[in-house]
Amino acid sequence: MTDYTVDEIMCATLAAQFADGDEVCNGMASFIPVAAIMLARMTTAPDLVWLAGAAGVDPRPDRVPASTLESPLWRDSVMYLEQYSDFWHYAQSGRHLQTFCVGAAQLDRYGNANNSVIGDDYHRPKVRLPGTAGLADMGALGKRLLYWNPNHSARSLVEKVDFVSCPGYLGGGDERERLGLGGGPELVVTNLAVLDFEPQSHHLRLRSVHPGVTVEQVLQSTGFELIVQGDVPETVKPTPEQVRLLREVIDPDGMCKREAGVK
Repeated sequence: MTDYTVDEIMCATLAAQFADGDEVCNGMASFIPVAAIMLARMTTAPDLVWLAGAAGVDPRPDRVPASTLESPLWRDSVMYLEQYSDFWHYAQSGRHLQTFCVGAAQLDRYGNANNSVIGDDYHRPKVRLPGTAGLADMGALGKRLLYWNPNHSARSLVEKVDFVSCPGYLGGGDERERLGLGGGPELVVTNLAVLDFEPQSHHLRLRSVHPGVTVEQVLQSTGFELIVQGDVPETVKPTPEQVRLLREVIDPDGMCKREAGVK
């Protein structure tokens, strides 16, 4: 297979961020991260430790299920954690669950995320979103945060979030460090490009553009000015074997394609 769809390049890019021995957790409605974790475990990181839905340790689902926060994802796990007690002991220990995959309705230039409300008035918002679901904790506990966004637009990548559900680099620079917060956002993988954070300002920077996408398209689709340094390379394409695994083994029902709006 030499062709691929946008969800597949997003999955392959996320999968490349995981290494053997990493401990990663997926959140709600996270089909692309779940597929990326499964892809990494089948290829480059077989010893990646996965806590599925904050409940099942090292699950072996036969495919991406219709929900990423219900028992079909983790029923064949090595062990189960009681989500509201045991899970948080691990999450807060500082030794476990270093990586968390995060989705956000709004993300600003310093990686602050909003999944709570759209609008200026929290109590009378234009839109009430699902809420933090542990995002605020993960953003403050020194975790490595990997964002994914299948709808790169000026509505989702905004100048300033309407509400901080998950702290990123706050106002930029060393503000996060001065407040004693470790970890933080590392990467943003969208349907158009891959973004990271400039090390000094912690402002979002354009790292690569997906094949067929121009730098100008990415800039026009972003609600603030991205840092662009030199010639921006193309994102690495998924290999034929990665595409085969995603289509035939990991996600034959096309859950990732639905998330990414692929027809």
